[in-house]
Amino acid sequence: LAIFLALLTGCASVPPVDLAAPLPRIRYLLTFDDGPSSASSRNSTASIADTLAQNPTQNGIKAIFFVQTRARTAGGSDTGKKLMQRLFAEGHVLGLHSGSARGHVSHRAMESSELVVSLADGIADIASVTGEPPSLVRPPFWAFSSVTLDAYRQSGLSMILTDISNRDGGPFLFQANPTDGATIRNDLVRFRERLRASEVPLVDGIAPVIVTFHDTNNYTAAHLSD
Repeated sequence: LAIFLALLTGCASVPPVDLAAPLPRIRYLLTFDDGPSSASSRNSTASIADTLAQNPTQNGIKAIFFVQTRARTAGGSDTGKKLMQRLFAEGHVLGLHSGSARGHVSHRAMESSELVVSLADGIADIASVTGEPPSLVRPPFWAFSSVTLDAYRQSGLSMILTDISNRDGGPFLFQANPTDGATIRNDLVRFRERLRASEVPLVDGIAPVIVTFHDTNNYTAAHLSD
């Protein structure tokens, strides 16, 4: 095995991994997809904003909300538009999820011309709230290709995915219980392995851990403090 590793590395020595070495500090970056909710009562996005503002762990938490600006069940509704304004006013960041009136449509499934128009529309919609264009995009279904990445770059957007997912964006008949932590724990273990292998880029010496929830999920909204 040692000979094989030496051949792969051009005969350079392979430094041992110090499992006892301290890991870099981490900070959690909370993100939410698919919203804002258009519900007129028991609105999940509003509930999440309330919890981020005041909770037993840390008040005033800020997050990134990847919004659907023109979907009638999200930002295309009057409620959704007001919620985007509220989120921005409370210090949260608005990123683009979808700018299409068709809603949660894969960018890979769009014709190039439709994708470009939807990105431009979504950027304009967010800029009308924040006063400046968004810099981040998270594609629906997290489906991307070289074509979509090129379209993002030309639109001034950088794609961001995730490290930790609560898997709460699927069928609402199945809701993961955040209190058991099994799904999130598995992602955290994999992140720790990447961190120890120096595969995670640091920001000012701190490793950001990107966590994803869906603010249209009522169960997530009800259990976010957990």
